[in-house]
Amino acid sequence: MDFRTATNLLGLPATELAKAFSLQPQTIRQMRLAPDAASYRSPPAGWEKVVVNLARERGRELDRLVKELENIR
Repeated sequence: MDFRTATNLLGLPATELAKAFSLQPQTIRQMRLAPDAASYRSPPAGWEKVVVNLARERGRELDRLVKELENIR
């Protein structure tokens, strides 16, 4: 899986991804472009580990949402 696909699946905006990577949002947007785009930038080494941590955090948030909504019934 590539950076663009992984970060798209997370559903987080570039501003939140930028915080996690300690980068500017515009840099994240450039890393999410197609590799043949003129302003494409390669993602940093080890990006997978950061995305795994974000995915775990997002999963916990979604689990909490499910539990809260199920308790409403």
